Amino acid sequence: MTNTKTEVSINQSRRNLLVSTAAVTAAIAASSASAVSESHHHHGEMLNNDLIDAVLDCIKKGEACSNHCIALIRQGDHTLADCLDSVGETLAMCAALSKLASSQSTHLNALAKVCIDVCKDCEKECEIHADKHAECKACMESCAVCIKECEKLTA
Repeated sequence: MTNTKTEVSINQSRRNLLVSTAAVTAAIAASSASAVSESHHHHGEMLNNDLIDAVLDCIKKGEACSNHCIALIRQGDHTLADCLDSVGETLAMCAALSKLASSQSTHLNALAKVCIDVCKDCEKECEIHADKHAECKACMESCAVCIKECEKLTA
């Protein structure tokens, strides 16, 4: 029975990771294309640079945290299951925020407010494991930076 529950948990985690990875890949590709387009449109001036940098770093650190959690879950350590779920949400949110930030969307502020909440949840969950897992600590720290950049935008 435990093996079946473990397999379901790992399969759900894999599915979440695949969806997040696809969203992140699409967002990064779109952001890069938008950045080129925007830089031409604004004569080299890219708006929201600090926010975009923070979001992309959050994605980078979140992917590392997610992969680490999956590896440990495969080894039978299910204490990081909630961390994996939280970072999956953060990856999806940051991918969307990156796209809106790079395209100067009128909905950027609204999504940034939601991103603050999602990143706070992830930061809190990663903090639980930060003293034992460098990946969780790095993810926690990148969430904190992302939160600050979103707060600057929404203030």
